[in-house]
Amino acid sequence: MEKNILNNSIDRSWIEKLDNPLVISGPCSAESEKQIKETAIRMDTSYVKVFRAGIWKPRTKPNNFEGIGKVGLQWLKNVKKNTGLMVATEVANAEHVKLALSFDIDILWIGARSTASPFTVQEIADSLKGKEDKIILVKNPIHPDLELWIGALERLFSKGVKKLGVIHRGFYTYKTSKYRNQPNWNILLNFRSILPRIPIICDPSHICGNKKGILEISKIAFHFFRCDGLMIESHCDPDHAWSDAKQQITPEKLLEMLKKLIYSNNYDDEKSQNQLDSLRILIDEIDENIITLLAERMKISKKLGILKKKYNIALLQKNRWEYILNKSIKLGKELGVSEEIIEEIFKIFHKESINIQKY
Repeated sequence: MEKNILNNSIDRSWIEKLDNPLVISGPCSAESEKQIKETAIRMDTSYVKVFRAGIWKPRTKPNNFEGIGKVGLQWLKNVKKNTGLMVATEVANAEHVKLALSFDIDILWIGARSTASPFTVQEIADSLKGKEDKIILVKNPIHPDLELWIGALERLFSKGVKKLGVIHRGFYTYKTSKYRNQPNWNILLNFRSILPRIPIICDPSHICGNKKGILEISKIAFHFFRCDGLMIESHCDPDHAWSDAKQQITPEKLLEMLKKLIYSNNYDDEKSQNQLDSLRILIDEIDENIITLLAERMKISKKLGILKKKYNIALLQKNRWEYILNKSIKLGKELGVSEEIIEEIFKIFHKESINIQKY
């Protein structure tokens, strides 16, 4: 599909009539009618416009809580009736869509695992044919595949769905990180450069995987990357939540946090500074990744040192060192990095590795 057609035909009316940023909040999972009702009542509707709750929660491993199911949809419908909040939930197949629509759920979102499967997205898209007024949000796929993300939008659009948006919830990383899911802000910038009219909601809860970083990520998403909204998990009793307890906050803590966000419409006046800050955030993220990878490298060096001592092998392996250096210089040249920088950096790496292996 021609991306300009998708971009230019998007219906943004649903988000433009709501506050900026749009705040979607509620528990990771609907657990009980009491929990849903209490969490919703404690929301400040002057800040929060959409109440969310997971009804179906397929987990990585079986035998964990996998959602309350259909009964929870009635609880969401009651929230809508009693508070005036719009309500949202995740769908992962045609049956979920059918049930959610039957309970008049306002917003449906497709989760990261589902976005990664074109078969699943196509099934959901087919089930939405003739439901053009429904708001559908698509979370980024687990891995940083921009075309897969855009492809999901195209499948929905081809069935007549025009009230589309995306949720940036970060990407899986194999390495140890301070984030549960790496933000990879550069992918968000690339997405916006291709589809600038698609509303973007940031999900700090899933990026952080903990309570501590939610405000920081929210500020970055809203101020520097101009996201249209935030999806933040909140729970009346987060410490005893049945899923993702570490990343949920109380409605009161959410309100306190949202008040700390400075809302400004003077983007044109601040544009140059925001562009500078955005690039600096990208550099900071890369630097954090470099340090994390360096720590992993040094752990492996230490294991090498133990093996060398065990088998009485010399610490300095000249041929191996020359191979690493030459290979790295060659790769650096291919990527536009000077030989001098590569050589200097790897000499430091090598010296530190030898020092670690001595002890």
